Amino acid sequence: MTPQEMWNAYKKINPSIGDEIDAWAFGVEADLLADLVLKGEKTATASAYDLYAVDKEPLPQEGTFDIILDSQDQAICIVEITKVSVQPFHQVSADHAFKEGEGDKSLAYWRQVHEEFFTEWLEEAGLTFSPDSKVVLEEFRKVYPL
Repeated sequence: MTPQEMWNAYKKINPSIGDEIDAWAFGVEADLLADLVLKGEKTATASAYDLYAVDKEPLPQEGTFDIILDSQDQAICIVEITKVSVQPFHQVSADHAFKEGEGDKSLAYWRQVHEEFFTEWLEEAGLTFSPDSKVVLEEFRKVYPL
């Protein structure tokens, strides 16, 4: 299903969402992570704060809706952003790591894979990762399909 088709279907249930679609795929293992969201196992994500400034993009906002895409840009589900915060990498909690639903859901696993991910993406933008690097933490709930 295309993002527009899914948005139109959800709009019949929730007309207040408007017409502007924000659709994106996870940067690593898009299919696996989209499937975890669809199953309700993944209810959070994290991104590098500094890349929002580089890309001139606004931070995610609570109460907005996003379409989660797979690696083929097909719509998998729609989520509502329920919480957004910014913290240094080294202060991300075990609770947040668990909500991300990846690997064994431990903080140690989360730190390992996200440090590698953030280091690579920041380096591509000419920036350096450190344990003090800020991360944007998002929590969301799947709203469609039910």
